[in-house]
Amino acid sequence: MDILKPTAVIGTNSWGGKLYGKAIRGNYVENDIIKEAMKEAKECDIPLYDLARDYGLGKAQKMIGEFGTEDVFISAKYTPFTHYKKGCVRKSIMKDLDDFKRDYVDVYWLHLPTDIKEHLDEIAELYKEGKIRYVGVSNFTLEECIRAKDILDSYDIPLYGVQNHYSILCRDWEKNGLLEWCKENDILFWGWATLEEGLLVDPRVRKKSPMKLAFNRKVKNLTSVYKVMIKVAERHDIKVPQVAMAFSATKGVIPMCGCRKPEQVKDLAEAVKIRLTAGEIKRIEEAADNVGISIMGADIFRPFVLKERK
Repeated sequence: MDILKPTAVIGTNSWGGKLYGKAIRGNYVENDIIKEAMKEAKECDIPLYDLARDYGLGKAQKMIGEFGTEDVFISAKYTPFTHYKKGCVRKSIMKDLDDFKRDYVDVYWLHLPTDIKEHLDEIAELYKEGKIRYVGVSNFTLEECIRAKDILDSYDIPLYGVQNHYSILCRDWEKNGLLEWCKENDILFWGWATLEEGLLVDPRVRKKSPMKLAFNRKVKNLTSVYKVMIKVAERHDIKVPQVAMAFSATKGVIPMCGCRKPEQVKDLAEAVKIRLTAGEIKRIEEAADNVGISIMGADIFRPFVLKERK
């Protein structure tokens, strides 16, 4: 079987019901429009969806199961908010499969590095049973990734990928060596929140939402970054958010972006085909480093990682 190597991933954290859409995301997108977006994803050859049980207040997984998961790839997660208990991963993935209306997931991630060995031991069992095709880890440090790889190697299971936050404003994993380690070991790096929850868009047309307003004070200081992004966008005849997507793709990171509309899917598919020049990358990075602003940060979920039991 050929290894699944996507050029882009569609995030579903913005999917959900009317209350969630309006209260958190600023607007609600009808299910029929999301279905059209899924059709567009097939045509653009990026039909890969990243899910988790809490996305859309628990509704996203049920939505995609209702819409149909034939000819699409599913990325799902186990999030260990508590210490490991025997059967916890199995119980969770069986609920996932019921939601997805299928008997396997393409990629399954250990979402946080709590009780790494115990959770990966159980994930390995599920992999051997055919319920999981690829195993990845998410929000892990370099040292934790090395440990996870060693555990999976003992089962003769490859570590497929690492899914961590990466964007123009969050390049910690590149600076501390994790991204390079992934490349050296043929491990894919998926960068979630490529657009920083919709903040790395054109400020001249940005729509307001409660989530964006929460970061409004920081956004006001990003003017110099936006100016560079706008110039790069004009040079390539693309939209400003596509610059953020192309930036990740150029750096060898698979961008993950929330898409609910067909035009958003099309923008993502087009952006990952663009390669920015070394000069453009340098100007973008210098602008980002000079403002020194972190919207979400590389370790945003670290407070949820439980200490190892003695």
